[in-house]
Amino acid sequence: MASRNDIGSRLREWRTRRKLTQADLAADSRISTRHLSFVETGRSRPSRELVLRLAERLELPLRERNSLLFAAGFAAEYPEKPLSGQGLEAMRRAIDAVIKGHGPYPAFAVDRHWTLVASNGGFHPFMEGIDRSLFPKPLNVLRFTLDPRGLAPRIANYWQWRSHMLSKLARQVLVSNDSALAKLHRELAAYAPPAEAGRPDA
Repeated sequence: MASRNDIGSRLREWRTRRKLTQADLAADSRISTRHLSFVETGRSRPSRELVLRLAERLELPLRERNSLLFAAGFAAEYPEKPLSGQGLEAMRRAIDAVIKGHGPYPAFAVDRHWTLVASNGGFHPFMEGIDRSLFPKPLNVLRFTLDPRGLAPRIANYWQWRSHMLSKLARQVLVSNDSALAKLHRELAAYAPPAEAGRPDA
């Protein structure tokens, strides 16, 4: 969580991550470059509306928009509840129905950190012989599929799958600046390939 009054540094950090100049962000947000510069250096305090406009242009995840609002001294705009929370029963039933409808083919739902939330059990046959105690609950789907002690030896196109998922995860890290995802990416990238995978260019 951001601390209050560090709105300028956080805006500058996100703008840099998005590879935008002050002029780019200011023009797209309908303010002057001078005004944006004053906000980033702490010489001007942005309004709530401006914070949300800047967050929209920076394409920040809703959780990060709340963090940016807090840093500017405002209350959160977007509520956050666990899937099991009160009022989300209909959403959970819908997720379960969609996943069940994919049977007998494997289907599952994950949270933003790739932790298993729900599944139809269709992938259970592929798990025969794997020591599940090596992968305690809640199960991280990416960890389970890329770990050489998990599903990795059974993935026919292992190198393509690994490249695809690491690229996707790297993009998530770039977009969200999520430290947990960054840690997961480093862990997965360091996994040794299973012997069955052969060489990357094979």
